[in-house]
Amino acid sequence: MVNTVKIDFAKMDGLVPGIVQDAKTGEMLMLGFLNEVSYAKTLESGFVTFWSRTRQKLWMKGETSGNRLRVIEASTDCDNDALLFKVEVEGDGLVCHEGTVSCFTKNIAMEAK
Repeated sequence: MVNTVKIDFAKMDGLVPGIVQDAKTGEMLMLGFLNEVSYAKTLESGFVTFWSRTRQKLWMKGETSGNRLRVIEASTDCDNDALLFKVEVEGDGLVCHEGTVSCFTKNIAMEAK
């Protein structure tokens, strides 16, 4: 992948949110954070690599489970401070550590207005 866009890592102490979406279905799969190093690693490898805020280290999603996220397309928002990765999930397709396809599984009840 060729990096032609300057990402603004300054706003959130060196991190930007990275939204992961299934390239085929459009389903939102997860949200993670990237720093400049993990962003460069993602572009270089073609697989989404995050910065783990809890472990304070690089984390290629699916590296141990086999459910790696192969980047099909990457884009940024209008402020260049958030990323969207459209991916193909390798392995059994379970992205969440809870064993589900998507990390977004807990519905929030909303009051009708």
